[in-house]
Amino acid sequence: MPKENLFLCMGSACHQLGVYEVLPKLQALLQAHHLEDTIELKGSFCLETCSHGIVMKFHDQHFLNISPQNIEEKFLQEILPMIQSSWANV
Repeated sequence: MPKENLFLCMGSACHQLGVYEVLPKLQALLQAHHLEDTIELKGSFCLETCSHGIVMKFHDQHFLNISPQNIEEKFLQEILPMIQSSWANV
C-alpha cells in the first residue's frame, strides 16, 4: 500500500509562527504511533490559510491553528483520527 501524504505548511507565515519547532514534534508523534511506513510527511508551500496559524493538510482536510505548544493535542484529537478513518475506507 502506498504511503499517504500529510502536508505541513512551510510558508513564510508558518515559518514565523514556529513551524520548525512543530516539525520534530510531529516526526516524533508519527514514529510513536508507528505511522512512518504509512504516512509520508511532506513540506508544502503556502496552503493559503495564513490567518489560521500553522496549517497541515491530509487528503482534503485542513488542520488549523497548530503551534509548537498544541501539536500533540491537535495530532491526537484531529489528525490521527482522520488518518485512521482513511484506513477504514480502504
